[in-house]
Amino acid sequence: MQRAAARVLRGAVRTPPVRTLPVRARSAPAGTAPLGLLYERHGEPAAVVQLKDLEVPKLGDCDVHVKMLAAPINPADINMIQGTYPLLSPLPAVGGSEGVGEVLEVGRRVVALKPGDWVIPADAGLGDSVIQNAANSGVGQAVIQIARASGIKTINVVRNRPDLPKLVERLMALGADHVVTEEMLRKPEMKDIFKSIPRPRLALNCVGGKSTTEMLRHLQPKGTMVTYGGMAKQPVMVPVSAFIFRDVRLRGFWMTQWRKDHTQGRCSQGDGWPCMAQRELPPSRAEQESVAAMMDALCQLIRRGQLTAPACTELPLQDYRAALEDSMKPFVSSKQILLL
Repeated sequence: MQRAAARVLRGAVRTPPVRTLPVRARSAPAGTAPLGLLYERHGEPAAVVQLKDLEVPKLGDCDVHVKMLAAPINPADINMIQGTYPLLSPLPAVGGSEGVGEVLEVGRRVVALKPGDWVIPADAGLGDSVIQNAANSGVGQAVIQIARASGIKTINVVRNRPDLPKLVERLMALGADHVVTEEMLRKPEMKDIFKSIPRPRLALNCVGGKSTTEMLRHLQPKGTMVTYGGMAKQPVMVPVSAFIFRDVRLRGFWMTQWRKDHTQGRCSQGDGWPCMAQRELPPSRAEQESVAAMMDALCQLIRRGQLTAPACTELPLQDYRAALEDSMKPFVSSKQILLL
């Protein structure tokens, strides 16, 4: 259940482009008690997550009842269940932060949505080339396709594995320009890549550790590395020379805070989280229009077949334990999708 707003999947249904009211979306199949993956304590997901009936609150004037259709299991979801994520939901909590649902019923003050709409949670300039690790992840595959559609070259770093040739073939079919292993980052052969494409201005890191340091070395002077994850659970180590002589910039990106800033509002004092101020500023019109434009651009890519979902394994909700276990196995490129 998402306590955030719902945004229409434009192109999937004909609806007004942007909602104008603070809408709360709740999973609620009509006429039946909804099921949810509930955890009452933190721990290993397969041990603490249970499939239970959930109580649906009475529909308010600004509420929306949404029947969730499918939801992926993401690394951040696993970390939240384990209790290691920076932002934790109050217990007991329903697992998951993304998905797609169908509007079943709306409150009388809701004008931007109607029954039958498909929605996703809303509290849901690159340069000439970009380098990224974990390129086989869902984010990595999306970056490959979006960059390809934008005319941007990609250098994609993956871990060595038994089925590496098949993985390389799959990423190249998506539009990857180069696929290299973490070990290759340290080899002189990397120079050959930059004979045909410019060195990247942007690096996307969700791993950390030594391979990230090596990836940083291939950035252009004044290039930027954005860290949005730390799957290796190792720090990002940066040589002093990279700061002094090449003026590289390190930034962080946290989707949860980005959504809060751009769809819910931002703190009236300071930019950090948690916010100690008592008042929040609503998103500006420019921010709202920017988010809407981004969603429109992504939907256009989807309609043109230039942005497709990653490889998925669809499982019924009752098989959640198997899905949780498979999502934590190494070298698994298939996203586990629970069908609700």
